[in-house]
Amino acid sequence: MARIVLTVTADTTERLDRFLADQLDLSRTQAARLVAAGGVQVGEATARASRLLARGDEVVVTFPDHEPPRTLTPNPLPLVVIHEDDELMVLDKPAGLVVHPAPGHWDDTLVNALVARGTTLSGGAAGRPGIVHRLDRDTSGLMVVAKTDLAHRRLSAAIAARRVSRVYAALAWGHLAEPSMLIDAPVGRHLRDRKRMAILPEGRAARTEATVLARFESVELLRLVLQTGRTHQIRVHLESVGHPIVGDAVYHGGGSRRISGAARHGADQLARLAPRQALHAAELGFRHPGTGLPVVFRSEWPQDLRPLLVAASAGTISVAEEHQLQYLRFFGDHDD
Repeated sequence: MARIVLTVTADTTERLDRFLADQLDLSRTQAARLVAAGGVQVGEATARASRLLARGDEVVVTFPDHEPPRTLTPNPLPLVVIHEDDELMVLDKPAGLVVHPAPGHWDDTLVNALVARGTTLSGGAAGRPGIVHRLDRDTSGLMVVAKTDLAHRRLSAAIAARRVSRVYAALAWGHLAEPSMLIDAPVGRHLRDRKRMAILPEGRAARTEATVLARFESVELLRLVLQTGRTHQIRVHLESVGHPIVGDAVYHGGGSRRISGAARHGADQLARLAPRQALHAAELGFRHPGTGLPVVFRSEWPQDLRPLLVAASAGTISVAEEHQLQYLRFFGDHDD
């Protein structure tokens, strides 16, 4: 039987079926069926779907033998490996690559590429060996993959305890009122569109630190630090404060239409240049699960978004510049 242990990190109570739906990418109905089959325990007790969870609760999910993990088809997709050792691998995921198998993407994901590569992977959830955390399909950047069960447990615990530093770069519409701000707003599954997330009073606690790195005519380059790691957190948070990510087709919040006056024409041109959401996981830091030593990995602004940043800067940044984030002092000395 496949088995996974999930730890509740939210500060507010949440129903078990909603928690499972969010953590395992299930519908509420699928989560409820899993609970009804007796495959979910909270602590030592078999739980009901309506049970309210609190911070620190451990949820043990056991997938029954008659529903084995789907066979993982090897697919030799190209991968950019930043670091690899016996316990983990750090990858620079390209935009457009789904992380793990799901409806519509059973054999063309990062997991399928890792299987084709012959990489030893930890157990993890069914269909997601090695996957400690995820990036959205159209978000690029750094991810850590566990190669042993011990590394997986330690990395997952570090993320739950907020001891993993995840820093993103994004181009967002408009100008923040302050050079830095903390967006503290609970995020939960949208009440009508289950593929989207939303700011909800009953959602899970979510906090994002946003700092302006560069201010251009109609957009800003932001440095975003995750204090929590909810699904679509950065995208939802920036839309909620009126500064959605350039190129985000889901959480666009008006997009370039928010820009008025002389900057509007340039904003419209900029919107047409965006090949996808301008969001990139640029820095990842944690203590190595084997050695205990701190490690930090960095990834430059991706090539497919370079023309967008050049246009946003009105040509002050060269499209040929391979170190655009470094040029803008994104990778300075930070305490987080």
